[in-house]
Amino acid sequence: MIRVNGEDQTFVSESVEEMLQRLSIESRGVAVAIDGEVVRRSEWSQTRIEDGNAIEIVTAVAGG
Repeated sequence: MIRVNGEDQTFVSESVEEMLQRLSIESRGVAVAIDGEVVRRSEWSQTRIEDGNAIEIVTAVAGG
């Protein structure tokens, strides 16, 4: 089980990049943190999601 933005989800062995694709989240303007630590975009394809992780996905919103 993992927790994504406060909601429990079934654990799937995948990278951060694969998870975003599976969840249909556009990667542009997105930041990802795992267990409180921000994962650099350049490391998304190598960083694996582990069972029990708490993941926060934040999308930047333009506005004025």
